[in-house]
Amino acid sequence: MSASAGFERRRAWVREAIRRIEADYQRSSDTHLIPLPLPGFTGVELYLKDESSHPTGSLKHRLARSLFLHALCNGWLHEGAPVVEASSGSTAVSEAYFARLLGLGFVAVMPRGTSPQKIAAIEFQGGRCHLVSDPTALHAESQRLAGELKGHYMDQFTYAERATDWRANNNIAESIYLQMQQEMHPCPAWIVASAGTGGTLATIGRYVHYRRHDTRVCGVDAEHSVFFDHYISGNASLTLDRGSRIEGIGRPRVEASFVPGVLDAMVKVPDLWSLGAMHALSVRLGRRVGGSTGTNLVAALACAQSLKQRGMDGSVVTLLCDDGQRYCHSYFDHDWLRQNELECEAQSGAIDALIDRGEWPSELRRTWRLAGDLSL
Repeated sequence: MSASAGFERRRAWVREAIRRIEADYQRSSDTHLIPLPLPGFTGVELYLKDESSHPTGSLKHRLARSLFLHALCNGWLHEGAPVVEASSGSTAVSEAYFARLLGLGFVAVMPRGTSPQKIAAIEFQGGRCHLVSDPTALHAESQRLAGELKGHYMDQFTYAERATDWRANNNIAESIYLQMQQEMHPCPAWIVASAGTGGTLATIGRYVHYRRHDTRVCGVDAEHSVFFDHYISGNASLTLDRGSRIEGIGRPRVEASFVPGVLDAMVKVPDLWSLGAMHALSVRLGRRVGGSTGTNLVAALACAQSLKQRGMDGSVVTLLCDDGQRYCHSYFDHDWLRQNELECEAQSGAIDALIDRGEWPSELRRTWRLAGDLSL
């Protein structure tokens, strides 16, 4: 094959790959915006952007689509060459879906303790799982494996914030504002999201500034993660020697896609309270949600309290990140919770009292951390 013919074949493959991804997008509807009554916070409306309704069941479906389009347009993906990703699960499920759509192999490099449901979901989409014992080694192992396989390391933690078109193009922020147009308070006072890569927060924060909305953006961090401390200190070299227990969010190092300058506030939520809120919310919705959604809920209630203290009515929007069925053998298993010292029945009951009567748990106030434009 001549060089010219090879180049044309390459261009044709990229065009067809982009067409397939765009066609898949056209077959998908937007995700729902679910109101959650807050009897204890009169005048404040809370909404959950339900990202679990994507074809791969989580918020990461948006990210994976953007990452694949970004990589294709940059010339990084090639016919027959596999894609490698470092992921605790949900991003890998979504990337495996798009890799199969394009006829590419996919390998997920994940912590050994990732839930069996997520591993099964990746394998169902045609991917394979490469498990490592040290969660802090995911990046290096992914780079090594991509080189060995002559594939492409997608590297969500570097490219999440730059792969998404934050100005428009139906990103998650634009979708929220369109869906809020007929609500009592159409411009949210707060939008709340937890940090996994940081890409979603970057998209939301940039969009808010670009559209000049009177909305504050609150980032949420898990217990074993460095994002909150980076927000406070500006120190980009912070590291931990362990990974987050709340799958999908929190990182042991500061990632390039985390952009603290777009945030008005941050909340660091203890894991017990994330899981307590997860259980309380699951009962209220009549279906299970994941741990990161519980983390978001705690911070969203902090934002609701901030409005209440200022004597303001308004709306708060946060994300329902994924379906809790993926955590049947962990967060929803009593034996697992006991073995990991995460039994959270008391915290779940306290979250119910907070939502229904506005009664703030003293233990939560003592153990969480707040920064920025939040002081409760």
